[in-house]
Amino acid sequence: MAVSGNTFFFPWEVSLMEWLQAHIGGAGISIISLFSMFGEELLLILILGFVYWSYDKRLGRTMGLSAIMGLTWNTMVKNVALRRRPYFDHEGIKILRVVEREADIYDIAAQGYSFPSGHSTNAATAFGALAVNVRRGWVTAAAVVIPLLTGFSRVVVGAHYPTDVLAGWLLGMISVLIVGLLEKRVKSTPLLYLILLATAVPGVFYCKSADYFTSLGLLIGFMGGTLLDDRCVRFENTRKPLWMAARVLGGLAIYLALNAVLKLPFSREFLSGGSMAALLARCGRYAIVAFVDFGVYPMLFKLEKRLKQRKTD
Repeated sequence: MAVSGNTFFFPWEVSLMEWLQAHIGGAGISIISLFSMFGEELLLILILGFVYWSYDKRLGRTMGLSAIMGLTWNTMVKNVALRRRPYFDHEGIKILRVVEREADIYDIAAQGYSFPSGHSTNAATAFGALAVNVRRGWVTAAAVVIPLLTGFSRVVVGAHYPTDVLAGWLLGMISVLIVGLLEKRVKSTPLLYLILLATAVPGVFYCKSADYFTSLGLLIGFMGGTLLDDRCVRFENTRKPLWMAARVLGGLAIYLALNAVLKLPFSREFLSGGSMAALLARCGRYAIVAFVDFGVYPMLFKLEKRLKQRKTD
């Protein structure tokens, strides 16, 4: 498959990446690459789900909105810069952790463009929003250390140039600031969502990569789910460790299972083809999954409340 896009880099970036991959060693790279998980879908769902479903719903909304908006804006910038990943153009740089494991490593529509780093943005937004709203020393330290290690891991595994990571961190911090400012100024949640959605929708007209349509779907579903909670569900958080764990595991199971089920009507060739129809189907799938997880799934928490009441009686 032909790889399209733009190639631009500083010579020191290539030299640094080649040096790191040559001198850190296989074991060191394996350990460092694990920090990429802090910017990936599964772990972020676990963290955001724990905060939203169990710990503090309002904080979870802020974190989720910051993270999803940051991811959406990140992919919109990527589709303007169209920067090819380092391993596309430099034989001395190996890709050791791909974005989409089921797709060809040179399928740029599936693997995404390089600038800015989505993992770095994700880590900066999620943990940055947490630190801004939870003023504790260890939280602030985690909000600095985790994005740093996440970004460094993306350079080591050959997925991003160092300037991709720097731009990703910057975009993450800007996203946290913008969302936080709008939440303070705009008191109507539907109006807040319309303003943020208006900044995201233009990408439909020029974005060609799967990651944009994933983020747009997540954004639509997250907004719809939280509005449903405001109007109908109004679930309450819990501090019971067993129930907290059950909520997080249940939400993760629904996320994974529903995502898999919604793929069944389509062939693998269609889903990986990169057509606009496939991208819109991807957007719709993630919108449904997010809506169910953040809006419909919390309805089950009322059953939990009834069980507690029966035990009390």
